Order: sequence, then structure tokens, then C-alpha cells
Amino acid sequence: MALTDQSTRIRTGEELDAAVIDTYLKANIPGLSGEAKISQFPGGASNLTYLIEYPQQEFVLRRPPFGHKAKSAHDMGREYRILNQLNAGFPYCPKAYVHCTDESVIGAEFYVMERVKGIILRSEMPAELNFSAEQTAALCKSFIDKLVELHNVDYNACGLGDLGKPEGYVERQIRGWSDRYEKALTPDAPTWEPVKAWLNDKMPADHHKPGIVHNDYRFDNVILDPNNPMQIIGVLDWEMTTIGDPLMDLGNTLAYWIEAGDPAPVQLMRRQPSNAPGMLTRQQFVDYYAEKAGIEIKSFDFYYTYGLFRLAGIVQQIYYRFYHGQTQDKRFAQFIHMNKLLEQMCLQVIGKSTL
Repeated sequence: MALTDQSTRIRTGEELDAAVIDTYLKANIPGLSGEAKISQFPGGASNLTYLIEYPQQEFVLRRPPFGHKAKSAHDMGREYRILNQLNAGFPYCPKAYVHCTDESVIGAEFYVMERVKGIILRSEMPAELNFSAEQTAALCKSFIDKLVELHNVDYNACGLGDLGKPEGYVERQIRGWSDRYEKALTPDAPTWEPVKAWLNDKMPADHHKPGIVHNDYRFDNVILDPNNPMQIIGVLDWEMTTIGDPLMDLGNTLAYWIEAGDPAPVQLMRRQPSNAPGMLTRQQFVDYYAEKAGIEIKSFDFYYTYGLFRLAGIVQQIYYRFYHGQTQDKRFAQFIHMNKLLEQMCLQVIGKSTL
């Protein structure tokens, strides 16, 4: 199907040596034959993702970005471990085959996993899907169902009890993202001081039931079955996964959720079809999540504001690399405007909040 996510030519400066990759994979994955063909998936602004094609089998290779990166970010071994162990409790993780710690092979750590072929929704709902508003609403609820399912996984049974420390999670996130933002500050970036002060002042207690936190759950990290696009068959991008407060994870997801009624400047940031007829609004999303999770959420202002601030931190870290010439990817030039818009959105939420 034409809607299946497609790779393209590799961006300049991000090339891999096909002969080196071929030699390494054939030494570590039994049964490979033929010549390796390498292309790149164009999406994503963090880890780089490549398609490795053999005549009989396809793989996906993930490596960190070139240039400056936060010390704790882009841990290939961690993501490889999560894929292998979480699959027992959450069967939407691709199978991971090999993790290479020898940076002399391609200049960085990397891992290789199976390619789950399917449809990945980007900024617009593909016309070919021809979804009714009712079908879109059902897909949206299925998307939320998977998040609730993830948050209810028995992480100890999967052997992931040591993945994170749930005690003090909320406070660590606010402190940690404040610190990361300051370290990635450029002269043209806002300081976010009023928002940081508000988050520190309104900080709630940790959720009573910690869970697996994906930290980047969006439609463009979800794979739909090409033969039945209403069905989710895979979830990608586990690099920031940990154990913590599931409502903080919901805040992360809602930070990306731009609904149809949001103003035009905000619509320019949209990277998933969350504005399509039938998609839930942010409030409906929270209400449905609470219903499925069997919890009460009186106000979501803190978690949504945190999600927007954290997103600004991610955006600024990427912009920092562009500002200092550590990446030539011209998409990142606009990230400074996104950062400023996110701050305005936060200030609006804070201004109306009853917390």
C-alpha cells in the first residue's frame, strides 16, 4: 500500500557506510544474504533512523544524532533493552536484534530492530484512508487505550523494575527539564522564568500508581496495520522511556495534541492529524483517559503546562545544535519560533488556571 511509511535518500552529513553495516550485520544476525541497501526515514528530530534492506529481510537502524547531545539522552543500549523486555507485557514493541557498543563501526553506538511495515500518520490524515468522523474518533480512542494499557503494564514482571525511580518523579522532571533548558539556552531564546516558577509552586504529589512512561507517545510514533488502518500494530521511539507518574506522560502527549479550534500560529506546529474531524479535543482526551484508567483528574493544567515546557526543552536542545552549527538540518532554524510560541501557550494556561 502506498500509505506505508517510506524511506528516502539520506540527508547530507548523515550517511552510513553500507559495506561496513553489511559486514557487521552478517556477522551478528544469522541467515542474511545479498547486498544491503540503506535509506533514511525523513521524520524525527532526535535519533536518526535508517532502513536497511536485504532481498529477504528489512531492518531499522537507530543511532544518536551528530553533534552535541545531552549526557543522558540517546542511550541506545537502554532503548534496545526496553524493546526486548517490555514486549512481554506490551506486544507493540518491535523486536530488537543487535546492539553495537563499538563506536568505531559507524562513529556512534547503534542498534538494529525489525521493520514493522505499516502506516504512520503525519500532520494530515491521508485522503486515501477516507475515514469518517466516527472512524477517526474510534482510532483516537484506540490510541488512548494503548497509552492506558502501557501505563498499566506490570513493569516488574517484565524485568524493568530498575528502569526508573518513581519516588520524587514529578519534582525531578521539573528540576531536570529546567536544568536542561538552561544548559541549551541561546541568546535569542526566552528564559521561561514565570512558567518555571509556577510549575515549582503548583507541583502535585506523585501519582499513587507509577507506571511505564513512554515520554514521546504521539501518532507519528504509532504504526497502523496497512490492511486494517483502524488497528495499531506497533509503537516506536522508546529512547526516553522510564518508570514514573503516568499523568506526566499524558501531559507530554497532550503537549503535541493541537486540536481543530487552536489558533493558526499553533496549527503550524502540528505534526499529527489531531485536528481531523472526529479527533477528541484535549479535554475529551483527558476525560476518556481518566474513564479508561479508572481515575479522577480534577484539573489537568499542571500536567499540560509541564508537557509544553518539556517540549520547549526538547525543541531548544535541538535548536542549540543548529545555532552552533552542529547540524545543517534547515528544519531546525524555525525551532526558536516554536519555543517562543510554546511559552505564550503556557502563559495563557497559567493565566486561566484555578490551581
